[in-house]
Amino acid sequence: MYKRVKLVDTVRVPPERLDDVSKNLVLELLQDKLEGRCDEELGWVVAVTEVHETGEGKILYNEGGVFYEAEFDAIVFEPLMQEVIDGKVSEAVSFGLFVSIGPVDALLHASQIGDDYFSFDEENERLHSSESNRELGVGDPVRSRIVTVSIDERNPRDSKIGLTARQPGLGKHGWLEEEAQKAEQ
Repeated sequence: MYKRVKLVDTVRVPPERLDDVSKNLVLELLQDKLEGRCDEELGWVVAVTEVHETGEGKILYNEGGVFYEAEFDAIVFEPLMQEVIDGKVSEAVSFGLFVSIGPVDALLHASQIGDDYFSFDEENERLHSSESNRELGVGDPVRSRIVTVSIDERNPRDSKIGLTARQPGLGKHGWLEEEAQKAEQ
């Protein structure tokens, strides 16, 4: 889930930039420091949008810069358990699909795509079901539910998010459209 949050953090202004300590400079420094970072409680910081207030600068012994505490707004992405989310398949592997759900990829295991057995077609980077003749591969939009979340803030690339598409209303967007058309008839 994307959300807008109000945060407080300290930013270091280097000596060469002390001639113009403005909200714009603090915003730029916060963006460099925080955007793309991961926090176990917040999730991924997608954007720092606005600085509201900057405190008095503090000089630390043996440190060239000045430290300012700032209150600011940020857009964060926090994957929530049981959240239904749309994404796009970014990679197909023998055991499932990696789905891009914003700033992170999540795993949709082959056993969680549907009731059919899906086998891997390496040449076409797709998973294919011979029973229903359905395919799902790189670039396909998919709706799924988040079933596991394990965030590693020290190494965000090691974070693990698991998905399922086995419930009604979940799966490849094309499949959902087909099911909706059948229901109308």
